[in-house]
Amino acid sequence: MEPPTVVVGAIAKAHGLRGEVVILNRSDNPDRWVPGAVVHLGERALTVESVRERSAGRLLVSFVGIGDRTAAESLRGEVTVPEAWLPALDDGEWWPSQLEGCDVTTDHGRGLGRIVDVVFNRANDLWVARDAEGVETLIPALAEVVIEVDVEHKRILVREIPGLTAPDG
Repeated sequence: MEPPTVVVGAIAKAHGLRGEVVILNRSDNPDRWVPGAVVHLGERALTVESVRERSAGRLLVSFVGIGDRTAAESLRGEVTVPEAWLPALDDGEWWPSQLEGCDVTTDHGRGLGRIVDVVFNRANDLWVARDAEGVETLIPALAEVVIEVDVEHKRILVREIPGLTAPDG
């Protein structure tokens, strides 16, 4: 598979007797889980045969060639696609893999650490920055908070907001 890759979901467990698996969906691409779409589990390519929604963020997916529970139970872990397969984004939008590793600083010069995770949320995504001491700051991905994102140089500038990106006070 072509590096670098992007995680688009995780196979949590087998479901039922006909080879379906529960997918924790981490993709907002509506074409990611349609029949015929391909994802990778390690070096193994898997082609989606059918999909149905189970609950928010969870899908029941069957893959071509996985016809029973025993075969489905062998599938576990993160599923990926090559980064080159991702569709282009509008200005002001970034893939989580582009944000992870970016250093975050407030407009007052205070370092918040590096982005270690992006939490998908219905209202807005939350970027998790962790500093050297392990302190985490949740940064809402809002225009009122995020001033500048420079993924090429791995830097993010945010507003210093008491109680949010700065200690209360």
